[in-house]
Amino acid sequence: MPDSPTPSPEAADATAPRQPLDALAAWIERTASTGERAALSRLSPGQPLRPHEVAALSRALIEAGLQPEHWQPATWQRWALIAHGIALAGHDRAGRLGAQLARAQVAESRVTKLLTARGDAFTQLLPRLLRLMASKAVRPNWRELGALVLSEASDAPTAQQALEDLRLRIAGAFFSAPELKAKAA
Repeated sequence: MPDSPTPSPEAADATAPRQPLDALAAWIERTASTGERAALSRLSPGQPLRPHEVAALSRALIEAGLQPEHWQPATWQRWALIAHGIALAGHDRAGRLGAQLARAQVAESRVTKLLTARGDAFTQLLPRLLRLMASKAVRPNWRELGALVLSEASDAPTAQQALEDLRLRIAGAFFSAPELKAKAA
């Protein structure tokens, strides 16, 4: 089966309905109070949420059009990681995640760890990587990164194949980024 072309984030129609990740980022960046943003940025993904964190996260998820009241705890944890990451580093849907990682001068070894980490190792690695990106003023594309977070724990064969395809696209954009090519030359 031939590879189907993946539309670039730049080609996204501005009139298209907003995706939950875009809506979540917009709420965190533009509408959330300073206290709510602080609570989200201080989350410890993988740890039990404190009451003020639950309130800030619930408000953010509901404002993004999600319906978390029927979610399993693992789903809450994945969305907590996403909200935490957006609060730490922001969201730039116009770029490719791999190119953004290269622009932030993330080491090849860190990118490789991100793309090969699973479970708790992934959950622990991601916030550190996001803090690094934020320190370089590079905002990640949460459409790609969020898909990675949400799919990471799935056992379904089709989800695993889509996840591997996503990892390869991120790696391809990273290794073909002009910043990385210039560094190698």
